Amino acid sequence: MDEFRIDSHKLIFHPKEVARWLSGEDVYPLYVEISPSGACNHRCTFCALDFMEYRPRFLDAAILGERLGEMGRLGIKSVMFGGEGEPFLHRQIGEIIVSTKRAGIDVGVTTNGVLLAPELAERVLGSTAWIKVSLNAGDRETYAAVHRTKPGDFDRVIHNLAEAVRINDRTGAGCTIGAQAVLLPENAGTIEALAETAKRIGLRYLVVKPYSQHHKSRTSTYAGVDYAAFSHLRAALARFSDAGFSVIFRERTMKKMKRERRGYERCLALPFWAYLDSGGNVWGCSAYLGDDAFRYGNIHEQSFEEIWRGERRRRCMEMVCTDLDPEGCRMNCRMDEINLYLWELTHPSAHVNFI
Repeated sequence: MDEFRIDSHKLIFHPKEVARWLSGEDVYPLYVEISPSGACNHRCTFCALDFMEYRPRFLDAAILGERLGEMGRLGIKSVMFGGEGEPFLHRQIGEIIVSTKRAGIDVGVTTNGVLLAPELAERVLGSTAWIKVSLNAGDRETYAAVHRTKPGDFDRVIHNLAEAVRINDRTGAGCTIGAQAVLLPENAGTIEALAETAKRIGLRYLVVKPYSQHHKSRTSTYAGVDYAAFSHLRAALARFSDAGFSVIFRERTMKKMKRERRGYERCLALPFWAYLDSGGNVWGCSAYLGDDAFRYGNIHEQSFEEIWRGERRRRCMEMVCTDLDPEGCRMNCRMDEINLYLWELTHPSAHVNFI
């Protein structure tokens, strides 16, 4: 039921770019994660980027617009607005999303949904491939405790999502609207109620995924969660799935949390993605935010092409290819499945010609 390959990867659909990389060519990223806002209106108990301190800084919309136009010309295919803050706190986010799509770049948004008011939904749904709301409980009280906010925000998010679905259907915008929940001991008992609500209001899917400890996070409350204790939820949640709605229970990723080795000896995925923080800095990896060795440059000082072709990125790539041991990285990072794929491509087993 995982039609969008959320528990896998999609690099297999870009064989031309992979072939260019395999031949030694320096490729531009297919996907860029952008944080329009450093500020956030919630303080989730599991927040991986709490060490970024939710600084109230916002990307300059004019400069970002120029860089997005350039990125579209360079062949970058997708942008996800999310990052270390709540993207809808940026006052010009509607304009930014529309201009990104006009640049020929597919747009996704990860948000807590509190500010996804119907007026904003009307403006952005037609320019957005998907919106995924972080909705980490199935009732008001648990939601408030996990998101560390007031219970009324739960009601507001459900209302906003229901309205967004109606607007999407009425306008034919074609945006895929879904939700995701990080499975925690505190919210596990409410996930079935969450699935029921998500289906009732017309969402396309609900993703239930494990917590992954960021090495720089100030919180480590959930570092030792044993997801075997929640395996029964897979069958309990499967009953909600049908042709119009899917619960994507990321059991495969949960099981990988227990693996002894990752299956690859070097990180090979960095050429295919980048992270742009709310201060305009371009990073090679979000697990190393703040580590200057992974900072390629800043869009306020250079064009994206200059940053990507620059000396700082060259040195980072050399270090990652020769010195960085992925065993010290965040478990199940966003690029994990891509690394497994690229490692197998570059280190094939015997008899691969017998297709």
